[in-house]
Amino acid sequence: MQIQINADHNIQGYESLAAAVRTTVETALRRFSAHITRVEVHVADENGRKQGRNDKRCVMEARMERRPPVAVTHHAETVAQAIDGAAEKLVHVLEHALGRLHDHRTHTPEPIPTE
Repeated sequence: MQIQINADHNIQGYESLAAAVRTTVETALRRFSAHITRVEVHVADENGRKQGRNDKRCVMEARMERRPPVAVTHHAETVAQAIDGAAEKLVHVLEHALGRLHDHRTHTPEPIPTE
């Protein structure tokens, strides 16, 4: 699973941010790694230097083999909270998307009763 990280110019400490994002994404999505080819993470401070509530945004997009990409967005007070929240949301979306695929593949139809 490849992880691509993008941060806007208002985000400080890119190297430590990149390490934290990689750790969070790898940990959260470990069980889906066989299905995911790439995760793109975009982190931004929407208000720049101005203070504001929930102005840190993290968008995560997971690209899967033979499936359309899925994306989530999370706003929070801090960059770390935004990253954690987006990772949690992405887990739920992937559980739903891949769970349906798994259910469809493993579902066996009920036998039709014969009289």
